[in-house]
Amino acid sequence: MLASRIIEIDGVFLGTMIKERSSTQFRFHAIHESVRALHARIIAEPTDLIRQAAILLRRARSTVHARTMAQA
Repeated sequence: MLASRIIEIDGVFLGTMIKERSSTQFRFHAIHESVRALHARIIAEPTDLIRQAAILLRRARSTVHARTMAQA
């Protein structure tokens, strides 16, 4: 591992982006359940993954909110 970067969106720790020594690409290690679909994904541009993670997190939050409102 050459470098890593924590991915946090809206104050929620989602995972870590790891740059491999032998590559210019990054691998995402998902921690938060909302971004599990991105786990182990290899990407060339970190901003693409951050954008995708933000979409998944916010979608998961809106789904939980909608379920809560339906039960009330």
